[in-house]
Amino acid sequence: MTRNLHVGDMSCGGCETAVVDALRDVDGVERAEADHETGRVTIEGGADDADVRAAVEEAGYTFEESA
Repeated sequence: MTRNLHVGDMSCGGCETAVVDALRDVDGVERAEADHETGRVTIEGGADDADVRAAVEEAGYTFEESA
């Protein structure tokens, strides 16, 4: 399953890397990509929504409504 999320507070490539690295540690995330310019994060896999949200927030970013 592919999901598009909106993550706030990403302002650079380093932010993209931090979010992707955090999501890769979530069980069920097979692939993750982030774009700080649009705030869009795309993940593939069957990860639990609560785990995805927690990973984004623990990395220091704002999880927002789906994009």
